[in-house]
Amino acid sequence: MYCYTFVTQTHIIIMTILEFLQQPWPWYIAGPLIGLTVPVLLLVGNKSFGISSSLRHICAACIPAKVPFFQYDWKKEVWNLLFVAGILLGGIIAGSLLVNPAPVAVNPKLVTDLAQYGITDFHSLVPGQLFNWPALLSVRGLLMMVGGGFLVGFGTRYAGGCTSGHAIMGLSTLQWPSLVATICFMIGGFVMANLILPFILSL
Repeated sequence: MYCYTFVTQTHIIIMTILEFLQQPWPWYIAGPLIGLTVPVLLLVGNKSFGISSSLRHICAACIPAKVPFFQYDWKKEVWNLLFVAGILLGGIIAGSLLVNPAPVAVNPKLVTDLAQYGITDFHSLVPGQLFNWPALLSVRGLLMMVGGGFLVGFGTRYAGGCTSGHAIMGLSTLQWPSLVATICFMIGGFVMANLILPFILSL
């Protein structure tokens, strides 16, 4: 009887935790957790938080060509690769075990606006009607996935870092270039969302 009660209570606790994890976390929980990554990395190993640098480390490890940009001791940055691997693993676990079957909560006005372009599925973080393999055969799909991916990669290299590196790490350490980069990220996002994206969706 005691064993049955223990198992039942454990099951209830686990289900309660899973139910909590499946819900979207408010900004005042998720934001500080992301922000605390900066001082933790600095205190533990004097490391800088950033994601895009891991791509350089992977290329330096895997590409045998004598490209000057990849000629450095990438093994000293293995911690960054492990950090990114943890993010990937966490995403896989969350996407398979903690998935919330309910549609993603989207602003009603945005739902109405997107419905004009035939986008009505909000059961994932990105609309499946836009991001899928057949979409690559369309002009809209090529622009959003291939063109968007190129711009992200080019912009990250040109800006000397990605949004996490500049907006989180750079601003935390009072870096002037990071402030300029973050302002440009925000302006670019507003222009894209309000001017360019409606044009692409109408294709």
